[in-house]
Amino acid sequence: MTAAGFRALALSMPEAIEGTHMGHPDFRVGGKVFATLDAAGLKGVVKLAPEQQAMFMAAEPLVFSPCAGAWGRRGYTNVALKPAKKGAVTQAMELAWTGVAPTGLQGDR
Repeated sequence: MTAAGFRALALSMPEAIEGTHMGHPDFRVGGKVFATLDAAGLKGVVKLAPEQQAMFMAAEPLVFSPCAGAWGRRGYTNVALKPAKKGAVTQAMELAWTGVAPTGLQGDR
């Protein structure tokens, strides 16, 4: 997957918008961040529940890894873009979006 593919996937989520957080792109719905992309375009981050994070890391350890420190323990998950396949990233992105989207939007997915 490329950075452009990650961005397109994030922006395909209902009512998702792109913003900026700490000098790099982020993707939000209802004012809440569900994914980010590093400035270099080498990795993304998705906000998952810790048990979801564990599932993705077990299935694809070369793609998914916890972010450092408390962020990672709360489910923030790095996505190595180069080895990532669209299907797995789509699943993770949908879960990240669902985790923060307003309840009224959830039926759109």
